[in-house]
This record gives sequence, structure tokens and C-alpha cells, in this order.
Amino acid sequence: MKITRLLTDYGMLIVLGLLCAFFSVTTYSDQSPKGAAAAQEVAAAIGQQFGRTPRVLIAVSDQPDDAAFAAGIASALGANGAHIVATAKGGPKEARDALVKIAATGGKIDAIACTQAAGAWLVFADLKADFPSLGDPHVITPPSYRWPNFLKSENLLNIANQIAVIAIVAIGITMVIITGGIDLSVGSLLALSAVLATRFIRDYAGGMEASIGGMLLACIAAIIACGLVGAFSGAMITRFTIPPFIVTLAMMLVGSGLAYTLAKGEAIYQIPDSFVWLGRGADAFSLPNAVVLMLVLYALAHVLMSRTKLGRYLYAVGGNSESARLSGVPVKRVLMFAYIASGLLAGLGGVIMASQLKSGSATYGNMYELFVIAAVVVGGTSLSGGEGKMLGTLTGAFTIAVIQNGMNLTNVESYTQKVVLGLVILGAVLLDKIRQTR
Repeated sequence: MKITRLLTDYGMLIVLGLLCAFFSVTTYSDQSPKGAAAAQEVAAAIGQQFGRTPRVLIAVSDQPDDAAFAAGIASALGANGAHIVATAKGGPKEARDALVKIAATGGKIDAIACTQAAGAWLVFADLKADFPSLGDPHVITPPSYRWPNFLKSENLLNIANQIAVIAIVAIGITMVIITGGIDLSVGSLLALSAVLATRFIRDYAGGMEASIGGMLLACIAAIIACGLVGAFSGAMITRFTIPPFIVTLAMMLVGSGLAYTLAKGEAIYQIPDSFVWLGRGADAFSLPNAVVLMLVLYALAHVLMSRTKLGRYLYAVGGNSESARLSGVPVKRVLMFAYIASGLLAGLGGVIMASQLKSGSATYGNMYELFVIAAVVVGGTSLSGGEGKMLGTLTGAFTIAVIQNGMNLTNVESYTQKVVLGLVILGAVLLDKIRQTR
């Protein structure tokens, strides 16, 4: 019984952990330090091998990390008394030009400090034969180490940032499915919100010169518009008892059509650079702002579902709406809240996506309703209603993201990824049915 309860309550967390372990093992490979950290290691190696006053050539590419490496090693060696003969930035041609210039002036080189990539340039393959006047320079690169590509900090942050929109929209879908309903319109509402926000900024808030207040009002207006669409869906379901599948399917088409009409089939990109703060910016701990917002929303949603009367009402309506009505639960108002919340969160997801891509387009959110519902179902929310947790939905979203990211890192083709994701969804629903039967 303890094992059964453990698997029931934390099964998806265990699966997520096993997936992370699997992709960590399969992506375990040689790594090379980059940036300032690599510079410190190379500077220490040069100091140990050549003393305090070596003559050093720095050779790097023009990538941002390599620029940081060059600045870091120049600072570290300069502080110890080393002589930086020259710094070659770009490629093998720039490195050869620097070597030729040093040789022409009768200079000597003790060490060439460079990254792993630059150290493999053919210009450094036989320095004694090509440039005998330089002495016997040694190419010093950062020592490599072994670490999973999957567990790199930038990859983990990329997973979290990519799943933020789906996870935020999934909060509203979780509430809807817990009440026994479904919402197929969220993908189209996401696109509609992105188009509305960027069009409001372009046409009414000043375009490229829009202020922060103007952009904020434009985004709020777009989110409210999506909330109104959710309210319309809820009204059709509660007042006319139309099945949620049909209502939200219709609104999916309406939302998509409105997005294409408003965007006129084109992307809207006449917005300020500062608009990307929400989608691409990061806080003091290097966490993307979208991820921070996602975590805050999940904390609030968890409190709502587990500590408030409204949360209990949502579960009661999904468990047995007639019994809930006879018990005094305002069933129609609860359902309205669920669909309005779903619309508002889809609108927020569209604003975040527009911020991430610095544009608005009617093509955004394509198939997102399926990914969102998949995250909710994989997270353990029952399609029959009355059962589910916000933590489970967040776990389900990350499970799908980890599967996709891991398959990308292991070079699994996109068509096979769809097969695997479909089987994962089917397996999650099958486990839910087995659990209900038991």
C-alpha cells in the first residue's frame, strides 16, 4: 500500500527524475570551460609553466564567450607581470597575421593562450617550422572535463524558459479539466493575445518609441480580451449547456481567424527593444523573468486549489456537478471562473511569447492546445474531472520539455519525437484509467 500510494502521489516526479538521469548519461561528453572561468585556468597554467614574466599571444574567435576569455586572461596575466605580445581576434587568418607581425619585428613568444576551438587551428600545428624566429611557443588551452550536455546550466535554463508559456497556460487548463471540461481555444487565444498586444503598441502606444506604461496597458488590454473570450465560452457552456468540446473548438477557429484578420497575415514587429524584458530578461540570479513569473503563478494556483473555498468548489463540480449543486455550490459561477481564468492565462502566455520573439503573429500558439492538455494529463489530472494537482501539471510540463530537449540533444529526428510524445500521452491516460479502476 505504501508503494502504491508513493507511485500515485509522486509517480510523475519519479519519472521526471529517471528521464533526467537517462539523458544525463546519454549526453555525457567532454566539455571545455568558457569565458572568465577558462581564462583563470589558462593564466594559472601559464604562470606555473613559464614563471611570472612570460611573453604571451592571446588568440580567440569573435564569439562573446571568447571575448570574455581574452579580457579575463589579459587581466590575470597582466596583474602577474606577464607581457601580452598581441591579441588576435577572429580566426586563423588573424592569428597568422599576428604571428607574422611578431616574427617580422624579431619578437619572441613563450605561450599562446587560446580556447579549445582556437587551439585546434592549423596555423598552430607546426609553429617551430613555420615561425622558427619566435622560439618554442606552447599552445595553452583550458583543460577539458566530462559533464552531461543535458545538465549544463544554460541547457536547464533553456528548458525552463521554453516551457514557461505552456506551463502558464496549463494552469487555466488544469482548472477547466478538474471541473470536467476542456478548452481547445487556448492556442488560438495565445496567438490573438500576441497580435493584439503588439498591434496596440504599434498603433496606439507609440510604436518603436512606446513607453513602459503604454506597453503595459497594451498587454493588459490583450489579456482582458482573451479573458472575455473565455467568459463567452463559459456562458455558452453554462447557460445553453453546449458541450465544452464544441464551444471551445468553435472559439479556437474564431480566435485564429481574428488573429489573422488583425495581423493581416503579417508579423507585427514595430515595438521597442525593451518589450523583450518579460520574455528574455533575467533577474539577479540569472533566472529568466518568464520562469520567475511561472513559479509565482504556480504557487498562487496551488494555494487557490488547496487552501480556498473556490478550489474545493472546482473539485466538487468536477467530481459530481449535480451533487455539488444540491450541496449549495454555485456550479455555473465556478465554471465561469474556470473558463475566464483559462482565457486570461492564455492571453498572458501570448504576451510572454510576443516578448520572447519581439513580434506578434497569428501563427503563434499553433498546436499549443495539444501540448498544454498533454502537460495536464501527463501531470496526473483526470480527464473525467474532480482530480488533479498544480504540482502535477508543472511536473507534466517539465516532463514533456525534458523529453523533447533530450531527444534534440541525442539527435532524434522530429518525426520520431512526435511518436514518443504521443505514446507518453497515451501511457499517462492509461495509467489514469487503471488508477480509477482500482
